[in-house]
This record gives sequence, structure tokens and C-alpha cells, in this order.
Amino acid sequence: MDRIDKKLLNLLQRDASRTNIDLADAVGLSPSSCLRRTQRLRKSGVIERIVAILNPAKAGRTIKALVTVELKLHGEQHMRRFLDIAIAEEAVSQAYAVTGETDVVLMLRLRDMEEYVPLCDRLFSDENNVARYFTMVVIRTAKEETAIRL
Repeated sequence: MDRIDKKLLNLLQRDASRTNIDLADAVGLSPSSCLRRTQRLRKSGVIERIVAILNPAKAGRTIKALVTVELKLHGEQHMRRFLDIAIAEEAVSQAYAVTGETDVVLMLRLRDMEEYVPLCDRLFSDENNVARYFTMVVIRTAKEETAIRL
């Protein structure tokens, strides 16, 4: 990946709806060269996918919460089982197996707190191998970035 690829990727991360002609002009390439580079970056997997990033409040998901989860039983099969249950929930926007005192960190995007209680009943029960969980409701977002700076 050279300097032009990095510049192209940074531009696409900010706004992937830009036209190929606009991108080519911004990175100093011909449109055909720019298109070839973009296609190569997609084919190689550097560009994994192109998505629309929604405004959560306007999409009806006004509450953001982080949940740390400690499992009773450890090991790959126990972790995989819990993660499979968690990622099936539409309110779970991100799920991470982590190191440290906690086993899993979940990011929730909730419509309202009324959605939270039944979600907890489904996810954090004894039958799902959960020893304890802690929820932190986000009151202010200082930074939320999807771009990876190159």
C-alpha cells in the first residue's frame, strides 16, 4: 500500500459516496487508475465493505450502553455459546471477547430503557453462563470514529 492508496482510503472512510472522478481528482490520478486501485483494495480485502453510517437517534436507537460480562465457565465453547446468543440480539451493535477481569464487552444501542430489561433477562441469565454483568449508560460521547487513520 503506497501513499496514494492511503490517501484514497482516508477519503473513502470519510465519505464513500464520492464519485470515482472526484476521488481521482483528490488523489491526483486519472479516473481509470483510481478505479483500478479502488477495485484492487476491495479485492484484496483492505476495503472490507461499504456501509451507510446512520445517526442512531434519528434511527430510533437513542440510548447507548456498554456492558461488561463475566462468565461462570471459561473456555472456547462457553465463550462462543455466549457470543452467539449476544450477537443474535438486534440491540447488540458490538461484541468483544476481551482479556482481564471481564470476559465480554457489549455495546448496546437501545430504543429506550423499556427494551433493556427484557434484553437483560434474555442475555444475562444463569442458563447463559453469566456470573455477573455491569452496565454503563453513556451520557456523553467524546469520540466515536469508524475510520482507521493510515
